[in-house]
Amino acid sequence: MKIISPALHGIIDYVMSGVFLALPFAFAFTDEFAWVCYALGAGYLVVALLTNMPFGFFKWIPFRVHGGVELVSALMFIASPWLFGFAQSATARNLFIGLGVAFLLVYALTDWRAQRAPSPEVELG
Repeated sequence: MKIISPALHGIIDYVMSGVFLALPFAFAFTDEFAWVCYALGAGYLVVALLTNMPFGFFKWIPFRVHGGVELVSALMFIASPWLFGFAQSATARNLFIGLGVAFLLVYALTDWRAQRAPSPEVELG
């Protein structure tokens, strides 16, 4: 059952951007972990702004392509502690695995087919 609409997904994306930007403060991350969180927050904000969905600003990225990016991101979050050598840090490892699982759940519950191409605007006068 696909219970997350494109509009709700857009809200989730903006909230997650904020979460990524707040993580270094919440967990006292410094150096590379802080910069990774800032980059992810900024990256997700840009992708949300560019996606053809409610609350998207430019609507250049098709919603289904956005979904593919999120699926790959989720899998990368889960694998990143081992791929990038920070599996020994329990906080960072568990955080990235948890985020990956959360992104997989959002991906699985989002109705990726609901968003259609934007309708042409009607010009009056």
